Amino acid sequence: MKIIVATKNIHKIKEISHVLNPLGFDVISQHDAGIDIDVEETGDTFEKNALIKARAVALVCDDYVLADDSGLCVESLDGRPGVLSARYAGEGASDADKINKLLGELEGVSNRRAKFITAMAFITPDGEEIVTMGEVSGRIITEPMGENGFGYDPVFYSDELEKTFAEASEEEKNSVSHRSRALKALYDILNTKEN
Repeated sequence: MKIIVATKNIHKIKEISHVLNPLGFDVISQHDAGIDIDVEETGDTFEKNALIKARAVALVCDDYVLADDSGLCVESLDGRPGVLSARYAGEGASDADKINKLLGELEGVSNRRAKFITAMAFITPDGEEIVTMGEVSGRIITEPMGENGFGYDPVFYSDELEKTFAEASEEEKNSVSHRSRALKALYDILNTKEN
């Protein structure tokens, strides 16, 4: 059974494969499946955006489809950057640009509580839709630390790991990350259906 993931991010493919391969799924990217569509994320929630992406790919194939939408939500910024996390500093902005904008907005702010949230949308070949969620709590530190990960990882200090995501190994990050928690919830649902 093949799952086509609506992403070009190889980190996501690796993480998803690790969780879903034991259920007998072969996980491939939309690029590797020959699907070349760019979907505009117009939803105002992570769930809506994940479904928009999954439905767009499901329209052009007969396989299982998986899409996610993730972002960073900062308490004192009323949940921003939220669904705009990837485009927070403008189209084509680098990770460093996004981090600099975030740190600029948080300058002098004492409440730096934040969480990463992921919504996973899974669509079966017969059109059934399953959405799962995952989140991880922490805070935004004042300057980047660590060399690993991507996005906001260098400034997101995980409460559970007691270090930034960028200081954590891939295994450590995956053990608590928002994406892995949403995937685990999906795994549990699919595993129950199989049995």
